[in-house]
Amino acid sequence: MADTQTRRPLDISVVFPCYNEEPNVENTTRAALRALGRVCEDFEVIIVNDGSTDRTGEIADRLAREHPKVRAVHNHPNLGYGGALKRGFLEAKKTLVFYTDGDGQFDFEEIDKLLPLLGRYEIVAAYRINRKDPPLRRVNAFCWTALVNVLFGLWLRDIDCAFKIYPRKLFDEIEMRSTGALIDAEVLARAKRLGYTIGQTGVHHHIRTAGEQSGANLRVILRAFKELFLLYADIRKTRPKPRIRSDERFPAARRDPPGKS
Repeated sequence: MADTQTRRPLDISVVFPCYNEEPNVENTTRAALRALGRVCEDFEVIIVNDGSTDRTGEIADRLAREHPKVRAVHNHPNLGYGGALKRGFLEAKKTLVFYTDGDGQFDFEEIDKLLPLLGRYEIVAAYRINRKDPPLRRVNAFCWTALVNVLFGLWLRDIDCAFKIYPRKLFDEIEMRSTGALIDAEVLARAKRLGYTIGQTGVHHHIRTAGEQSGANLRVILRAFKELFLLYADIRKTRPKPRIRSDERFPAARRDPPGKS
């Protein structure tokens, strides 16, 4: 793994949504600060408190006061998972946007697996290794990923894995309409229609140790399928735009010409 002597010349916004994550928000924020501080110097951590009814918002505000690189933004009322991610993506100020969830089920240190792929791809989408979810949820996820892949020609292993890096510019080029669990599929499908390249790598998935999971709620799942079919035609209307060279999207990925020191 990299150390502070090998920080990359990147600028990254870290976004994670939180809904009633009082037991997790501080640990997740500190983990983000450690990992990003190790791999780059120019970064920010954005906590999106999505209308929590516990002390999540209070803790987020305290962390923002204590750490100059942390910002807390608040949705009132709760806007749903998609609404929370959209808020975070649009709040981001850096060239790259890295997002994960606020529940601590991913290890920020594994961002090392994503960063090297930025030289070849504009988006890096991780997939979960040995997914730590109940069998029914894994079956639902497999069927959902297969359906989205077929509809939009994505061919990704794990559509909803909450461990991705996007170029910030993408969110100025698309209109995100999903307010629920469809948000990952919508962003990836619109990006693919615009011609963005997407790379994949595996990261480990850990058991949630505190708080309650809402993504497996039947109402959430049904709403995602409803949104998918309502948005299908709209997403398919997304038209490719003139391509921008990868070194213009990612200045850090530029390579000096031979012989230049």
